[in-house]
Amino acid sequence: MKCPHCIIEVNPDFQERYLGLDNEGHWSIFTMYCPNPKCKKLIIDLASGEPRKNPHGQVVGLQKFNSRISVKPLTSSRPPVPGEVDERFASDYKEACLILTFSPKASAALSRRCLQNILREKAGVKHSDLSKEIQQVIDNNTLPSHLAESIDAIRNIGNFAAHPIKSSSTGEIVEVEVGEAEWILDVLESLFDFYFVQPAILKAKRDALNKKLSDAGKPPMK
Repeated sequence: MKCPHCIIEVNPDFQERYLGLDNEGHWSIFTMYCPNPKCKKLIIDLASGEPRKNPHGQVVGLQKFNSRISVKPLTSSRPPVPGEVDERFASDYKEACLILTFSPKASAALSRRCLQNILREKAGVKHSDLSKEIQQVIDNNTLPSHLAESIDAIRNIGNFAAHPIKSSSTGEIVEVEVGEAEWILDVLESLFDFYFVQPAILKAKRDALNKKLSDAGKPPMK
């Protein structure tokens, strides 16, 4: 595993402490310190699941997880934002990831706003509601087919016809369909790669080639 503090690969060495049972299930807390000498920070996970009993029939921990979340540091299981992504887009994405477990509605609202801003900034759509902006991008044929289908699916999952507030006020906290918040995050990750990462990779390769051409006394690529 990677330490959520320093992002260095470490061997998991969690100590479990059984907390008890409530109407949602059995709960345990898992703690460990990062072994990286430059970090040494405490990592705490909270988990629920099936009970593990000792030979005397006493519950001493969990043997199967129903859920497990990091509470220190407060983080998400989503991949980090690529460094090429502008902060104004990355900040909404990161916050949407952090609150996904606690409020899918709020997470989806932030993700929809991030999606709308990307489409306006990178795809050049005319400002409208999100549903129409998605249609503009699809009609422009500027995205690979798999990406066009992915953003179009957001409308199908969200069911804008049933929830008009979603298409007119993307920042509103409204109900979300099952899996919608996670799907929008998946789509954003793909759009980050298409609009930010791949162009940066191509630019770096182009710059390297132009340097070689310049060194050889030849004109750069047009």
